[in-house]
Amino acid sequence: MVPPRGLNTSWYLHLNHWAVETGWAHGFMHVWALWLGLVVMAGLDVLAYLLARRKLDAPRFVAGAALTGLAAVLGLILNQPLAHAVGEVRPYAAHPSALVLVTRAHDFSFPSDHATVAGAVMVGLLIYGWRLGVPALVAGLFLGFARVYVGAHYPGDVVAGFLYGGVIAVLVWAVLRRPLEAAARWLARSPARPLIVARTRPGQLSEPPASG
Repeated sequence: MVPPRGLNTSWYLHLNHWAVETGWAHGFMHVWALWLGLVVMAGLDVLAYLLARRKLDAPRFVAGAALTGLAAVLGLILNQPLAHAVGEVRPYAAHPSALVLVTRAHDFSFPSDHATVAGAVMVGLLIYGWRLGVPALVAGLFLGFARVYVGAHYPGDVVAGFLYGGVIAVLVWAVLRRPLEAAARWLARSPARPLIVARTRPGQLSEPPASG
């Protein structure tokens, strides 16, 4: 187990004991931890894209939604070599008596794949705008909590995943924001314009007014 070993074990076992006593929540927590949390976060990014197409500077916001999705995918891909390099076994392997509410996986535990994707989406949508960033933050934090609740990860696995995914999102935005915005503006002037700019009503602006 990666440090802090004592704190990771203590928090994991305390939360696992609480999970044993809250059987009424098992069904929802199982679904949220396994796939529903990720679906909600993906849905928020799709919503960001759909809303972006209606904004005054649609190409800029569409690029932002795309950057968030790209960061999530890259986070999942880049997490694999890191997890193999660390080689931390799942907590239920070290604590066979722990309650586990999901199928026992045989991959490595640190960092959490789910938390890495969630971290990328949380940070990406916070950069995009707080109206979607705050719901993404709430959903992502609850997903991380759920991954520990169902017995799949130590708390440290989740925290590391959040940080790793968040850093990837910041780097993706910093490096690719301008190229993707330029590509979106080019597409907005091409036959693919409906992908970038929603159909507007008469008198409604879909692009920022020209200066001067």
